[in-house]
Amino acid sequence: MAAAGAGRLRRAASALLLRSPRLPTRELSAPARLYHKKIQVDEKGKIVDARFKTLGCGSAIASSSLATEWVKGKTVEEALTIKNTDIAKELCLPPVKLHCSMLAEDAIKAALADYKLKQEPKKGEAEK
Repeated sequence: MAAAGAGRLRRAASALLLRSPRLPTRELSAPARLYHKKIQVDEKGKIVDARFKTLGCGSAIASSSLATEWVKGKTVEEALTIKNTDIAKELCLPPVKLHCSMLAEDAIKAALADYKLKQEPKKGEAEK
């Protein structure tokens, strides 16, 4: 039940207070929805924290929250294996709300792509 899931899973909702100049951040928009996700990855490539801000329905909030909870403690590569179908199944989303889980998956992938992009300058500095 998406409505029950939204109340149960709003743990990682925040004012997105993770601060770092290199903090991977991604904002995705869809009609009447905003997905904003921040992740913090340690030097070993493990996600140590994640936050989200989602404007939209309960299914959108629940999808973002669950995705955020699932990425914590995973490596970047492990987090990339999270699929929207898994999110939708866990939350029992009806077919009309599947786009919410799709946007949550897209937000994870976009934030992690941003992380990888921000790591490239570090690799270049290490090679010097």
